[in-house]
Amino acid sequence: MSEKRLHGLIAEFDEPEKVLEGARVAFKAGYRNMDAYTPYPMEGLAEALGMKRNGVSLITLLGGITGGCTGYGMQYFSATIHYPLNVGGRPLHSWPAFIPITFELTVLFAALAGAIGMLALNGLPRLNHPVFDTPHFAERNQSHFYLCIEQSDRKFVTDETEVFLRSLHPLQVWEVPA
Repeated sequence: MSEKRLHGLIAEFDEPEKVLEGARVAFKAGYRNMDAYTPYPMEGLAEALGMKRNGVSLITLLGGITGGCTGYGMQYFSATIHYPLNVGGRPLHSWPAFIPITFELTVLFAALAGAIGMLALNGLPRLNHPVFDTPHFAERNQSHFYLCIEQSDRKFVTDETEVFLRSLHPLQVWEVPA
């Protein structure tokens, strides 16, 4: 299979410690574009793969600030500029009355921005992933552990990467078609 039509190489392990150690060794060897597929969350696997914090919290913060400014600005504009109405001698810019809607729009915009940002940063919605076409992946993904090194990695050379993955003593190594 040519390298241009290849998503990467995937190694199958039968024990969680093996895939965790494999990810650590691969990271030390210089591989950066890799992913692991496990039947349950594993402590330390994200760090072994070299994953860093993402920007969802910043996106949520910016969404909240935008929502708060939008809510407050909308009320300020309507109460003081567009339709000034003096009721009972209160000032036109009566900010305590603006707090509930400002708070609600802050929460709404933050929640929507966080959800949309999480989906965008995860590359979702993605209806199919090339790893799903790996032989036996669908049957064994509930009991086995997988480490995939993607072709987009700068160090990826098909033959050398396959030799490296086989040195980790997996059950099997497969090519993942693109």
